[in-house]
Amino acid sequence: MKGNITTYMLVFLSSWFIGLPAMARAGSFKAEPGLQFYSLRDDFKKDVPGTLKKVQAFGIRLVELAGTYDLPPAKFKELLGAHGLNPVSAHFPYDRFKDDPESVAREAKALGVRYAGCAWIPHTGVFDEKQCRGAAEVFNRAGAALAKHGLKFFYHTHGFEFQPHKQGTLFDLLMAETNPESVFYEMDVFWVVHPGQDPAKLLAKYGKRWELMHVKDMKKGVKTGNLSGKSDVTNDVTLGTGQMNWPAILQAAERAGVKYYFIEDESPTSGQQIPESLRFLKRVRW
Repeated sequence: MKGNITTYMLVFLSSWFIGLPAMARAGSFKAEPGLQFYSLRDDFKKDVPGTLKKVQAFGIRLVELAGTYDLPPAKFKELLGAHGLNPVSAHFPYDRFKDDPESVAREAKALGVRYAGCAWIPHTGVFDEKQCRGAAEVFNRAGAALAKHGLKFFYHTHGFEFQPHKQGTLFDLLMAETNPESVFYEMDVFWVVHPGQDPAKLLAKYGKRWELMHVKDMKKGVKTGNLSGKSDVTNDVTLGTGQMNWPAILQAAERAGVKYYFIEDESPTSGQQIPESLRFLKRVRW
């Protein structure tokens, strides 16, 4: 009798689960989305307080910085706080990490961020193994210097690092040559798909090395396999309207343990697209 009751309950629960609406069973984006300020760079150049008010009106709280628009770091941080904005990370030029990582650490602490990183490795011609190894050395030194201040260094992918190298790419070499304890990575989904890579596979491959992500969609019809690290800004489109497989990417990011997600929209219509992208993240399912 006990066995029959157990069997009955299993059948009942299975039928109930199968009958649930797909949305109730699906996974969903649970993180709090932030914004990379470069998305509104032209607005910031004209009116910093007004642009911060606009970000606040979007309902965004977490932000990633891209300069302070000629304001002292302490003053910029004060303005962020006045608008309810929490700075998580900031981008700095590669040469500052190369020449004076201590100055980056001081500015990062003044801004109140936890992460400091760069999004471009200056290079001559096609990015090659020598330049990649040189960058790895800079990253390791910067990572060690920032770690002493309780900060995390990161590198933001930009497409050109996926040049073929042996059985993989130069990005694989960069990962292998950098210290996993002090050098972290920010995946810009656009700059992974644009050179022809699969974001979900890279997230699975390198797991916890990815702590940050730029969620950025690419217009349908734009050809991939481009290793220049360059694209027209009009190719940035509202999340969910381009060619990225967001359910697969976001599920893989969740599994990898990505901690922070920032919308970055470099298009001339970013002010209109950002609220639409936020709505997409609320409804995306997998």
